[in-house]
Amino acid sequence: MEPIRILVVDDVEETRDNIRRILSFDKDIAIIGEGRDGLEAIQKVKALSPDIVLMDMNMPRLNGIAATEKIILENPGVAVIFLSVQGEAEYLRKAMMAGARDYLVKPFSGDELVETIKRVYQLESRRTNTGNNQGVKTSKPQVVTIFGTKGGVGKTTIAVNTAVQLAQAKKKVVMVDLDLQFGDISVFLNLSPKRTIAELAQEGNEPDIDLIESYMIPHLSGIKILPAPGRPEYAELITAGQIENIIAVLKNHYDYVVIDTPPLFNDTNLCALDLSSQVFLVLSLDLATIKNVKLSLELMQTLHHIGKTKLVLNRASEDMGIKVNNAEETLEFLIAAQLPSDGKICVSALNKGIPFVISEPNAKISQAVRNVTELILQDKGYQSQLKEKRMGSFLGRLFKGGSDNNVKRASNSGE
Repeated sequence: MEPIRILVVDDVEETRDNIRRILSFDKDIAIIGEGRDGLEAIQKVKALSPDIVLMDMNMPRLNGIAATEKIILENPGVAVIFLSVQGEAEYLRKAMMAGARDYLVKPFSGDELVETIKRVYQLESRRTNTGNNQGVKTSKPQVVTIFGTKGGVGKTTIAVNTAVQLAQAKKKVVMVDLDLQFGDISVFLNLSPKRTIAELAQEGNEPDIDLIESYMIPHLSGIKILPAPGRPEYAELITAGQIENIIAVLKNHYDYVVIDTPPLFNDTNLCALDLSSQVFLVLSLDLATIKNVKLSLELMQTLHHIGKTKLVLNRASEDMGIKVNNAEETLEFLIAAQLPSDGKICVSALNKGIPFVISEPNAKISQAVRNVTELILQDKGYQSQLKEKRMGSFLGRLFKGGSDNNVKRASNSGE
């Protein structure tokens, strides 16, 4: 594999030297040039064709934001990662709108820098390979519903961050907020919708993509949002038939339709489940939620949706009092993915209106969301696959243990 080609742009020589020293220890990364300001960055990108530019924000002559906009416009194959002392949400928004792929706040560790470079490079490589398919879709569109039977288990947090992660994998993504009374997707993304799905439902005619998109809000992450009604009573204006028509149209124009739902089985939720390709049922390790999930799985079996259902454990922690394997035994259902408990990051991301996969991409919870996203992209995590994988792991340990025991017995008997 060819090393990842890096251009370092910073007006402080000591910073450039530190970055060069950090990256010199990784054989998969090579620094091919340096720049002291935005103008030099533009010139050297043209001359050297790097894979990734590590860009400072505040520099003389031309700042990093302006330089990034020009670089991305003229060199679509180049990715930019910002390295800045500015950690405020305003700067992060500006960087993402300029086209940056990631944002690290100084000081950062060497591991953080290397991990970010490799992750961004992999995403860009995947995007380039997808673009070389001459515009032909290689996979059918997917409707992904995030569902839970109890409020507060983290459905919206998972839905929003997963949708953003799908967009970072260069997929065309739309989110539909089906929590029609108290939907919060707009709050999570710091958006102020003027028109919502309630007004769309009043159009009367069967919707087409142009009409539906006129009610959507774009987000700087690349996803689009069809927001929930502004008031709880407006939920009564929307029927399951209208939801079915909307989702059917969106499937024909987006790679992934991600649906956030309220914690109940109503007509609109049942419609979403019927149309879903993948259903993620969110669980937390408390008795009330486990009881509700048990009942939900039984109902999903009755509705013939169990085969497309994946169980996600949110706020996983060793000191919850209930073990994961005990929960699986009670539910008679294996958990496909786990997200760690990190209230500090989650609450901060909500209050700022910036998904943590953008603001804290190196956090453990962001990595866990990437694992969930991979389950979606690869269409994995179903019960038959999990059982086969665990059986293989069990047999591997069994035979390994048996082999070790045979060696010990042979040694003790003098063989």
